[in-house]
Amino acid sequence: MTTTVRDIREQGLGRTLRRDAWWMAPLATAVVLGAFGIYATWVAWIDRQYQWGPYLSPFYSPFFEPSWWPLSPAFLILWVPLGFRATCYYYRKAYYRAFFMDPPACAVGEARHAYKGETALFVLQNVHRFFLYLAILLVFILAYDVVLATRWPVAGVAPAGEAALGPREFGIGVGTVVMAVNVVLLGIYTFSCHSLRHLVGGRTDCYSCTTFGRTRYRLWRGVTALNEQHMLWAWTSLFSVGLTDVYIRLCAAGVITDLRLL
Repeated sequence: MTTTVRDIREQGLGRTLRRDAWWMAPLATAVVLGAFGIYATWVAWIDRQYQWGPYLSPFYSPFFEPSWWPLSPAFLILWVPLGFRATCYYYRKAYYRAFFMDPPACAVGEARHAYKGETALFVLQNVHRFFLYLAILLVFILAYDVVLATRWPVAGVAPAGEAALGPREFGIGVGTVVMAVNVVLLGIYTFSCHSLRHLVGGRTDCYSCTTFGRTRYRLWRGVTALNEQHMLWAWTSLFSVGLTDVYIRLCAAGVITDLRLL
């Protein structure tokens, strides 16, 4: 009797006919996502060194600190990007495989044999489209932070290492560029979202028969082009957020010196 892929998969978790290192991808995903989650929780909890001069960490933007909130103000913000990424179509595939082994990889055995879909608790994944609206708003807020990052305290009036009020002048530092690159990558990741693709071009079978059909078709084509590399934008934007925060914290701690480019 010939042994099939299905027969092997039904024998238990990790059983497969594959001879390649299929476990490398889910392992790397688990390590990176786990490390980022620990780092994000740590920087939010310590509640310091998140600002230097005109630079503000993306983990704390938009910054507000109400008197009734006992924890770090970062926890008032981070639920938005967390919810957006946790319900993202790509990330769902990634962490289902990495953390739940469901399935670990293509043609590899998993713990359960009956497919139940995203039911019970996981039905909450359907709120992704609503997190999209908040994520778009957050991108524009971070873009405004880049504008603020070009307004430097006037030399001799307010120290550049402090978030002091006073006269400002236009300037661009390495940190400004770092923050701008982060916004670009976050913007591409957000605007390449599957839900946005459906929002601008879905729910219709005839573009020429609907209002603003030509405009909607062009928007759909543009989002589709970005969506083809959605995985790439998901990872690069994740790294850019972390690196932007690290850069600002190192400047605030005096470990590195921010170079003024203009």
